[in-house]
Amino acid sequence: MLDLLHGDRFVDAAPAQVYATLLDEGQYLCSVRTMYRLLAANDEVRERRQQRRHPTYSKPELLATGPNQVWSWDITKLKGPVKGTWLCLYVILDIYSRAVVGWTVAYRESAALAERLIRQTVRKQGITRDRLTLHADRGAAMKAKAVIELLADLGVTRSHSRPQQSNDNPFSEAQFKTLKYHHTFPDRFGSIQDAQAFCRAFFGWYNTEHRHSGLALMTPHQVHYGDTAAICAARQAVLNEGHRRHPERFVRKPPEAPAPPAAVWLNPPAEPKAS
Repeated sequence: MLDLLHGDRFVDAAPAQVYATLLDEGQYLCSVRTMYRLLAANDEVRERRQQRRHPTYSKPELLATGPNQVWSWDITKLKGPVKGTWLCLYVILDIYSRAVVGWTVAYRESAALAERLIRQTVRKQGITRDRLTLHADRGAAMKAKAVIELLADLGVTRSHSRPQQSNDNPFSEAQFKTLKYHHTFPDRFGSIQDAQAFCRAFFGWYNTEHRHSGLALMTPHQVHYGDTAAICAARQAVLNEGHRRHPERFVRKPPEAPAPPAAVWLNPPAEPKAS
């Protein structure tokens, strides 16, 4: 059978073609499956064309139990003064506190600008070596050699989203939505100076006044700088007084002031299925 398959007549034919041809000539030597088995035993079954092999990317699973452990950063486009023109807003976000720890506005995406922003933000936050993980998607600036070398020099672990998986960077995406849905966000910016002035005011409000729903309605800076225990205690005292004065309003149990999450996951591990 192998001699027949190797012969000039059938050397370029698939086993199914050989099988059908022989049947039409009144011959049955073996099944198609047997032909494949014989060829596989001799390492002769493979894709004839060279095809691109896609690497397997693991899902990033990052845990933060305090500020300055995991940062997420991304770049979003802002409409410029004329249709078809854009500005680039770079934002670095702490996933535990949701605080914007660094940002800049530029005319373009640039590895040099990203490198400068990361270096300044790490210095400003006093990050020590082997303490921080920086997560981003797979944009050109995020994967640039200059940025990779900078993170290695600073002792910062880098993490990347899987290709075409926008939900691997949810904290940055959610922050951009808050930015662009804010009632003061303009349809266009008249200049880069206008965009910088807007972002300066917005991020000041966002960090110090915005009561974040994911932080038990505390501000990012309150969580980032460790004020949560005192705030929870003060809120609980107010709730206790309200319960003392009007216990009939609380049918099930006395009110409790919620606290921000003690741990924040970027892609929590899947729970094992029950057997």
